[in-house]
Amino acid sequence: MAIEVRIPTILRTYTDGEKAVTGEGATLAELFADLETRHTGIRERIVEGDKLRRFVNVYLNDEDVRFLDGISTKLTDGDNVTILPAVAGGSK
Repeated sequence: MAIEVRIPTILRTYTDGEKAVTGEGATLAELFADLETRHTGIRERIVEGDKLRRFVNVYLNDEDVRFLDGISTKLTDGDNVTILPAVAGGSK
């Protein structure tokens, strides 16, 4: 089962500069564990304990996984996962 994962610029040091990588897993948790086997250190930047880090947004086919089942969200072959760091700030 191939899942495409889009990687934000800030995490591309873990993927040798690749904008997108492929991984496998029946759930997001399994996918992140699979990515860790080839891209050491990336999982801890996305997941803390058994939840997504507070300032990391993950989308499955354009749906925010926080409104699905978080890292327990089920995946199917051909899904697209996008990892985005949360953006904060602005002007006064």
